[in-house]
Amino acid sequence: MKQQQRNSISAGRRHTVGIRSDGTATAVGDNKYGQCDVNDWHNIVAVTAGNVHMATNTGSSHTVGLQSDGTVTAVGWNDNGQCDVNGWHDVVAVAAGWRYTIGLQSDGTLVTVGRNNEGQCNVNDWQDIKAIAAGDWHTIGLKSDGTVTATGNNRYRQCGVSGWRDVVAVAAGYLHTIGLESDGTVTAAGDNKLGQCQVSNWQDVIAIAAGSKHTIGVKLDGTVVAPGWNEYGQCNVTDWSDIVAIAAGCSHTIGLRSDGTVVAAGDNEYGQCNVSNWNGISLFNTR
Repeated sequence: MKQQQRNSISAGRRHTVGIRSDGTATAVGDNKYGQCDVNDWHNIVAVTAGNVHMATNTGSSHTVGLQSDGTVTAVGWNDNGQCDVNGWHDVVAVAAGWRYTIGLQSDGTLVTVGRNNEGQCNVNDWQDIKAIAAGDWHTIGLKSDGTVTATGNNRYRQCGVSGWRDVVAVAAGYLHTIGLESDGTVTAAGDNKLGQCQVSNWQDVIAIAAGSKHTIGVKLDGTVVAPGWNEYGQCNVTDWSDIVAIAAGCSHTIGLRSDGTVVAAGDNEYGQCNVSNWNGISLFNTR
């Protein structure tokens, strides 16, 4: 398989995690379940933070790190076994949803642990996958031919991606799915009550991310666009510049600049946006 796109920043429900250029990790925000206990991680090449929509019974999260040898480590909430990844190997990408974790192996197949009430872990027959995304309750796989497959909760047709073509990246939110096409345009499926799927006019996009109910796109010129839910200011990114990578949590947004520094917008109740002192964040996932 070709070199994987790997996330050096990720945003969860109430926390944010990043990889430094030396392969160590840093995290800020809610640490009730130890999801920010990553200071002893080394040789990390990708991170993902379990996300979940905002509700009275949600908030617990976990963090997953991919190591350079293809093994995986995880910390945080583990009530459904979503952190039981110690036996994984030959993994090239990771994604984390609510109470579950997915790993893409070098042969294009997937491994999963955690909650499967909605069928989000029913991926045993998937093959030829080159990228993955995890929403709250649904899973997206990008195949090497640019088509897309999905499983899990489909209440709002967020899994209605079978007709997508020429896709180069995917992202999944609470009830919506985003695909970046090879020509820099973007397609979307699923819940659009707050305008999170209003991306049909986007052009020159190089990276995408999906929060619970908002969507983020990085353009070729380093600026950022964001439609959808903005109650906490998570879409207030129009003044950002020189951005090379992004991450979207439930109600906050993180941007990585080309100099390795990080900016944030949105909900900061748990300090998840306190990233202004971060520097030296890895740029291996950038243009």
